[in-house]
Amino acid sequence: MTMYCTRFRFIFTLLLFLCVRYVQSQNNTVAYWEPEVALNYKVTPLLKQNFSLSNRNYTYHNNKSQLTVRQIEIAHFSSLTIDPYKSIGLGVQYRFREAFENDKENELRLTQQFNITKITNSVRFGNRFRIEQRIQPSTLIHRFRYRFAIDIPLKGLRTDIGEPYLVATTESLLSIEKSAKAMYDQRITSQIGWSISNHLKAQLGVQFRMENYTEKTEHVFLFLNSLVISL
Repeated sequence: MTMYCTRFRFIFTLLLFLCVRYVQSQNNTVAYWEPEVALNYKVTPLLKQNFSLSNRNYTYHNNKSQLTVRQIEIAHFSSLTIDPYKSIGLGVQYRFREAFENDKENELRLTQQFNITKITNSVRFGNRFRIEQRIQPSTLIHRFRYRFAIDIPLKGLRTDIGEPYLVATTESLLSIEKSAKAMYDQRITSQIGWSISNHLKAQLGVQFRMENYTEKTEHVFLFLNSLVISL
């Protein structure tokens, strides 16, 4: 298992390096760095709440490297377990963009979610369905999302304190608005996490997006790092 973890870390580092090189070689590519802090709170055994604060920064844009703020987001999400493997949820999110880019608008986002999980040995599979309403001063966008996720420990059959784990996801998105064509996106994400304590986790990863791939495809890379606090 130790050899497996070493190989995986090497492969992850290599992929990260290749992503950076790819970003620098493409004209239709944007890259971001997105740190996040999240707080999970269990109200009852069946009801959970999540609060998060994140910001997205340009690291490669308009064919040059840079580090400038694109947006700041605050979000709240509540989920209710309806059986051991299914849950429903509601969320609200606000994105601040006008303060950083004069030609952009702030956004209020409402989210409805249905989630199904399945655990086989040490692997957890997740199927998540979401409907979103992205409300901006000039438009309303309806977005439909499906995500498949795998969560697996990298040591042993379960994740113990101080041990790493892998989260890999792929997500399909469809955006519809009145004044524009339907927009299709695909996202692929890989993150390594560490269980620091019973109440604290840290995650580091990369996400690749193909946005509007049926029209003029834009390639987007997000370099992710997050701190998750559970109470």
